[in-house]
Amino acid sequence: MENSIRLESISQLNDLFQQDALKHPLISVVDFSKLEKHEMVEEVKLTCGFYSLMFKNHCANRLRYGKEYYDFQEGTLICIAPNQIITIENDDSSTEDIVGWGLFFHPDLIRGSSLGNKMNQYTFFSYEVNEALHLSDKEKQTLLDCVNKLENELTENIDKHSQTLITSNIELLLNYCARYYDRQFITRKKANTDLLVRFENSLTSYFTSSELQNKGLPSVKYFAEQLFLSPNYLSDLLKKETGKNAQDHIHYYLIEEAKNNLLNTNDSVNEIAYKLGFEYPQYFSKLFKSKTGMTAVEYRNMN
Repeated sequence: MENSIRLESISQLNDLFQQDALKHPLISVVDFSKLEKHEMVEEVKLTCGFYSLMFKNHCANRLRYGKEYYDFQEGTLICIAPNQIITIENDDSSTEDIVGWGLFFHPDLIRGSSLGNKMNQYTFFSYEVNEALHLSDKEKQTLLDCVNKLENELTENIDKHSQTLITSNIELLLNYCARYYDRQFITRKKANTDLLVRFENSLTSYFTSSELQNKGLPSVKYFAEQLFLSPNYLSDLLKKETGKNAQDHIHYYLIEEAKNNLLNTNDSVNEIAYKLGFEYPQYFSKLFKSKTGMTAVEYRNMN
């Protein structure tokens, strides 16, 4: 049997976990080891209107994002942005106790703050399941210390310093996550090299086949899907390995193809723009000048 749950507020989350009185209306820290086990339907689709960070060493239930499963067995941290759908499958055969923690905070908590303005930099909130963060023992403890500081702050009486201290501790935790993801990119270098080769092959194939004429401008999302990655993960991986994100690589191939057309055909700039999949030639002209320092006509005349 399948059920769907939509949680809009931290209060609703608190009720779902059967927690004690809510300490703060916009943020909650949950100790999974203290939750009582209760029967649940075979499959639950959960959508939350807030940010979720969850770390578990062992999990009686399996979490799925899309078609893939999260592996909590080795100590995995998952970060979920608001409105993403997570599927929870009940596993009655598991006898292990749940160990771990969860941090949940509503976007209203950080709205207008320095953290709120930089949340889009934490791209790991939109990574796919197979891109979750695997932590060492030392890293686990560092994040747990951050969570404990947050929990301690939530037990204090709310005063004029509460908001600043809470958001700064969340930011510290997220900055550590960013550091650990950088480490994970490095430790997975061999696998990343294979992905880079496949990405380059996919790019080359797109621009040398009829795909460009048939499908138009390629998107980061298109190539990410070919590699079974999320767009943000692909861009971050490429940035770490090559210094350029996925969009930069696509633009490079576009400009090289444009140069070939400018020098080897008599097509007008507008015709070349349409041939490359641009709906508006002005956008092509602007992109070409930003990447080469000259207009398409100037490039053709110079060569």
